[in-house]
Amino acid sequence: MKLWQVSVSPHVRSPESVAKIMWTVVACLLPPLVMSVFIFGIQTLIIAAVSVASCVLMEAISQKSLGRPVTIKDGSAVITGLLLAFVIPPGVPWLLPALGAVMAIYIGKHLLGGIGFNIFNPALLARAFLVATFPVAMTSAWLPPLADTAIFAYLGSAADAVSTATPLAVLKEQGMAAMVEQFGPLPNLYTNFLLGFRPGSIGETSGLLIILGGLFLIYRGYISWHIPVSLLGTIALLTWIFGGETLMSGDPLLAILSGGALLGAFFMATDYVTSPTGRTAQLIFGAGIGALTVLIRLKGGYPEGICYAILLMNPLSTVLDNWFKPKRFAPPLGGAK
Repeated sequence: MKLWQVSVSPHVRSPESVAKIMWTVVACLLPPLVMSVFIFGIQTLIIAAVSVASCVLMEAISQKSLGRPVTIKDGSAVITGLLLAFVIPPGVPWLLPALGAVMAIYIGKHLLGGIGFNIFNPALLARAFLVATFPVAMTSAWLPPLADTAIFAYLGSAADAVSTATPLAVLKEQGMAAMVEQFGPLPNLYTNFLLGFRPGSIGETSGLLIILGGLFLIYRGYISWHIPVSLLGTIALLTWIFGGETLMSGDPLLAILSGGALLGAFFMATDYVTSPTGRTAQLIFGAGIGALTVLIRLKGGYPEGICYAILLMNPLSTVLDNWFKPKRFAPPLGGAK
């Protein structure tokens, strides 16, 4: 006897699957990883490998211990591992991504119900945990770009002036003059930051490759433009207004290129589970992340705020969806009241 399975509407068939989407995102994250290895050396590849392997292993252990089907082949744990590696410095001890995997997968994901039920972005939750428990390693293990690479030498003036401090830290603590002194004049500085030749977290380097990967995901329809555009636009606008020595004298392009804004906008804030689904809700969600990021950068204790901004907005995604529900086209059953 053949058993028929009945499910609620809508009944829509699509060639896309969760696994296909996840592995496509993984493919979009690989070019920035390769670029980071080229810039910082093999250390970054080792950290990424440890992070991914730890997340996949913890996924299997968590699902087995909680009596759930093991779904490590769907790629979700691999994405979490890559993103976790992307938001930590390239010079941290290898133990840190392994500990971060426990927080991201077991505590941040499966104790909350598994995939589709987590409130916070698992990779960013793990990063916040690592910053709180290992503050020195997470805020000082920056590596300078390898000065002997041919491309870096070709770029010229900034090659000999690179510091192991991140650009946002220099800008926050010493000002724009120190930024130019350490990383070169603005035309070269923009180019270096866009290509990735600057100190920073593993995935914060090549803005160009992150943009290309994000645009490909938008083209395929896996994410929409609403969150990235509203997030980056808000950062640019508020930085221009409040980020300079006087009103309307900040550098919006530098604010987008010198930190983790691009990675957060395209690959973190657009997470299906922790972001809204409605278009209006997505615009407000992205704008809220952008505003919090600028607030933390300018007034907070950390030079970068994108991680905490996304975590603070994650619980509001469902609220925003409820506030901006699409209107019904028909009255409820029983007639309009």
